Amino acid sequence: MQKLMGLVRRCMEDYDMVQEGDRIAVGVSGGKDSLGLLALLAGIQPYYPKHYTLEAFTIDLGFGDMDFGPVTDYCASIGVPHTLISTQIGPLIFDVRKETSPCSMCAKMRRGALNEAITGKGIHKIALGHHMDDAVETFYLSLFYEGRISCFEPVTYLDRTGVTQIRPLLYVGERALIHLADRTALPVVHNTCPADKHTRRQEVKELIAQLSRQYPDLKSKTFGAIQRYPLTKWGVQRPVSSRGLHLNETGD
Repeated sequence: MQKLMGLVRRCMEDYDMVQEGDRIAVGVSGGKDSLGLLALLAGIQPYYPKHYTLEAFTIDLGFGDMDFGPVTDYCASIGVPHTLISTQIGPLIFDVRKETSPCSMCAKMRRGALNEAITGKGIHKIALGHHMDDAVETFYLSLFYEGRISCFEPVTYLDRTGVTQIRPLLYVGERALIHLADRTALPVVHNTCPADKHTRRQEVKELIAQLSRQYPDLKSKTFGAIQRYPLTKWGVQRPVSSRGLHLNETGD
């Protein structure tokens, strides 16, 4: 926990993610990544030099068989308000529109619902649970399927809504978050989306895992390349090692 908190704090400082007095919404899907992010931000909060407050927000996609009660209870146990937003995004995409590529549409609708919910409460900064593996996978997804060098940004300002997105988990690997969820008994909610594990991202994840057996430093070197290139807004304020961020730093 202390090691991961240190990595999250370093990422927050490298990309100047938090300002004094920030009200930060945390998008909590119920998965290990977003719950791990919430736990780590709550753990850092008393010691961080800039004061900030946290509020958790969950989008219920309307599948009907996902119980977010334990998430609400967990948020209460760490003193973080939790808002559950009920939607019918899932049935609309799969039953009404019958989308053949549902993930992109779902992501847009979830972002819209989330941004509307937080701005309705006067919050204009949201922390998202994208970690280092997500960044590497997004990089290769853009390369393989779009023919371009691209990745989401550590800090993104959405001018239409006035919302700033931050991604404090970028120095943390997925395996470290799995261990954190197991060791701290985070109330992970099973994802019942029909498209789960049947996406292009899953294909790329499996390809990276296969290549990593032959090239163990593939993920860390790719992540370092993203920072050093740098892609838009990926240049950190503090110097980055020429070797990039090592996997052992992320808990992997």
